Amino acid sequence: MTILEWYIMLKRLYLWTLSLASSPYALWALGVVAFVESSFFPIPPDVLMIPMIIAAPSRAFLIAGVATVASVAGGLFGYYIGAELFAAIGQPIFDFYGKQDAFDEFAQRFNEHGAWAVLMAGITPFPFKVITIASGVTGLSLSVFLVSAIIARALRFFIVAALLWKFGAPIRDFIEKRLGLMFTLFCILLIGGFYVVRYL
Repeated sequence: MTILEWYIMLKRLYLWTLSLASSPYALWALGVVAFVESSFFPIPPDVLMIPMIIAAPSRAFLIAGVATVASVAGGLFGYYIGAELFAAIGQPIFDFYGKQDAFDEFAQRFNEHGAWAVLMAGITPFPFKVITIASGVTGLSLSVFLVSAIIARALRFFIVAALLWKFGAPIRDFIEKRLGLMFTLFCILLIGGFYVVRYL
């Protein structure tokens, strides 16, 4: 498949997801999209959340709550995919090529910073599904994964909901184009601050 064909497919998927916002089952659709986005679906739930909240500001925090719960549940499914499918498919490949030691070293490094990885991916535009699956593959503590995922997803969705509830449609452009960058910068500054406190 060419890059253009990938773009067309994703564009159609985006428009289809956006169309669900006006459906009478929009809240259920949001739950489904938030769930599958955490494990394999490419379109983020924000695409549905934003028009839903603009249309019904009084339901902003209910909508954010549904997105948070469904996304964390989807993250647990992604964790399961990483843990179980890797054991069945990936592990024999590592064993065959004698790369188990290299994988063990990667898993140890990942797990040392696993909470941060989940937190960063859950807040920023980085694909959350990559980290949910990697967490399962490397055997990151399920409790660490779950707490980090809840904090990250709640922060992301409730901040979006609060901004739309307070300012409405005029802030939509900022959320769609710049909020992801702001979250990313916040995470960089947060990590930098901890680094300075710890090592300087």
